[in-house]
Amino acid sequence: MESTAYAAPSTQSVSWWLILLQGIALLIIGLLLFTETAITLFMLVMFLGIYWLIGGIFDLVGVIVDRTQWGWRLFAGVIGVLAGLAVVRHPLWATIMIPSMLAWLLGAFGIVIGIVTLFRAVTGAGWGAAIIGVISVLLGVILLLNPAVSASVLVYAAAACAVAGGVVSIAWAFRLRSVGPGARRSGLKLVETAPTDK
Repeated sequence: MESTAYAAPSTQSVSWWLILLQGIALLIIGLLLFTETAITLFMLVMFLGIYWLIGGIFDLVGVIVDRTQWGWRLFAGVIGVLAGLAVVRHPLWATIMIPSMLAWLLGAFGIVIGIVTLFRAVTGAGWGAAIIGVISVLLGVILLLNPAVSASVLVYAAAACAVAGGVVSIAWAFRLRSVGPGARRSGLKLVETAPTDK
């Protein structure tokens, strides 16, 4: 005898429009970063500063309410408030410094990863690891020596990623919308179970 069971609502089919909105937002941000780079970057940095400030305040309040892991949360709250205030009080400086600092961090990571990879190549990982290590070190040095150019490249790379991510998200949202409209209306999907003999 066949039995019919109800499965839980599918999150993908119910919230396809959230993915659509996310894709549209990513696409708009990416296009604005390409066409109006300075003002868009300024606005994104301001939003980031406000986010850090509000998040830091919530972390500090959370330390008073809940004392579990209070040390790390207090540290994160103080850093968030200080970073948020620095960005909000000096937005032009932050707009220039944040991409540059990201370029410096990526350059430092590239050099460290390259050195580790070269060490692995010397200890027996082979020529492939040596080539990758040299390339990583060279890219890290380029990022450190030319932070302004590197920051510009990173901004346009982020814009390209945002546009690509937005297009993919929009396509995925419409694909989800076209699958199972009946399941979305009811919020439940019927699942056929194997027949059982009694």
